[in-house]
Amino acid sequence: MDAVNQTRVAEFIFLGLTDNGVLEILFLTAFSITYVLTLLGNSVIIVTIVFTLRLHTPMYFFLSNLSFIDICHSSVTVPKMLQGLLLERKTIFFDSCIAQLFFLHLFACAEIFLLTIMAYDRYVAICTPLHYPHVMNMRVCVRLVFALWLGGTVHSLVQTFLTLRLPYCGPNVIDSYFCDVPSVIKLACTDTYLTGMLIVSNSGTISLACFLALVASYTVILVSLRKQSAEGRRKALSTCSAHFMVVALFFGPCIFIYTRPDTSFSIDKVVSVFYTVVTPLLNPLIYTLRNEEVKSAMKQLRRTQVFS
Repeated sequence: MDAVNQTRVAEFIFLGLTDNGVLEILFLTAFSITYVLTLLGNSVIIVTIVFTLRLHTPMYFFLSNLSFIDICHSSVTVPKMLQGLLLERKTIFFDSCIAQLFFLHLFACAEIFLLTIMAYDRYVAICTPLHYPHVMNMRVCVRLVFALWLGGTVHSLVQTFLTLRLPYCGPNVIDSYFCDVPSVIKLACTDTYLTGMLIVSNSGTISLACFLALVASYTVILVSLRKQSAEGRRKALSTCSAHFMVVALFFGPCIFIYTRPDTSFSIDKVVSVFYTVVTPLLNPLIYTLRNEEVKSAMKQLRRTQVFS
């Protein structure tokens, strides 16, 4: 163990998104704007829900948590990526890399669980509306949010442990712009097949199982809508379609990346950019543009601030 510690690499070098100077400037501009909009958009949703009493319901409580997670998830990778686009040598200390990896999986897993909980919330609200106030009261909602953070922490600790237990004594170049388990363990000075399979059984299984549960819940919801009135169907479809768009945008890249051990594709960086940069911005856009209650609350809050 001492020999491994003595030869462990001190830092990793990112290859980044491209080595083309012009593209780096374009990416820096585009992703800087995207990151700022992500912070602003999700912050506006949180503030709107917190200061609008009629939005103090389970659905919007979960939505505010989703916005918070998106801010954190984006902030784990994007600032370091923007720094790398400014610098010719893109490096990260070993300990910082492990910390980035830990928080990336913490927030990603928390979002997976939260989206699953949100689907369950919609299922109860649409399929058993009379029982909804009892089943999804605020005490239950707080417990569910606590459980998702606990689950995300356990998952992230497992992923970090699997990564740290490997020796890193040789290559230190990561063909990416952030630290993730699949890209880091490739640099280990030992066979990583078993570790790769454990990663798939952890991250891959969680992503795929939750996605299948989401698809099943939305299928049941769609079937049950036949018994609803025309107005009820319209409102339910509007809400559920927004939820499912977010689910598809988030789970697609997760399943693509984490269900295949020791395999790389040229499109991986594009998928990673979509997963870490674009999706956290799309969530507030989807929920605000398709949700009349949120848009109305934002307008009312803005008028209140103007006249106060």
